[in-house]
Amino acid sequence: MTWDPVWEEVFRQQAWGKYPGEDLIRFVARNFYKSESRKDIKILEVGCGPGANLWYMANEGFQVYGIDGSHTAIEQAQIRLDSECPNWKGQLFVGDIGTLPFPDEYFDAVIDNGAVTCNSHENSILIYSEMARVAKKQGKLYSRTIAKGSWGDETGEHVGYDAYIVDEGPLLGKGYIRFTKYEDIEKLVSDFTIQEVQLLSREYMDVKKTVKEWVIIGEKK
Repeated sequence: MTWDPVWEEVFRQQAWGKYPGEDLIRFVARNFYKSESRKDIKILEVGCGPGANLWYMANEGFQVYGIDGSHTAIEQAQIRLDSECPNWKGQLFVGDIGTLPFPDEYFDAVIDNGAVTCNSHENSILIYSEMARVAKKQGKLYSRTIAKGSWGDETGEHVGYDAYIVDEGPLLGKGYIRFTKYEDIEKLVSDFTIQEVQLLSREYMDVKKTVKEWVIIGEKK
């Protein structure tokens, strides 16, 4: 199972983001806003959580599919979509993002917004490979993942390759976290052609710490 049960408690106890990030909106807009029929565009988010990204994409008229290991997260996403996106199209699943319950070449885009980074290097390669399997030829990839050197890196318990149960910063209490080196990105998403890599940085000036994340944009080979 490529999912840490700690997230069940996180979703139960904490309010989560209600709106998508600007970089994800830009990705969807750039690739799909000019589509002839948005209702025919199918987008999958792995580790979708309570569904902020799905809510946005459903409101824009796309078919949305989400999978998460947390029953609580999927329940919250279902409630929000049903109440705020009348007649939305798609489906939600509780399941393992390493074994996706979809046929080959089904989705126009696959999205990971900070879920794969909660898995080991080896499992992450398998997850990205599964995402490629279910993506159409030339289907798009969006992945946002914690970068090496981000706040929390090399703190707490070392549990794998560049992976820690951190003991400080925003990732405290979030379980297994893998920090990605730039040179490892191509190995992780080898089934995709990388089109763009951005480094997002958020400074916490009071403690002189920085949260760093890669945004990886790709296309299935």
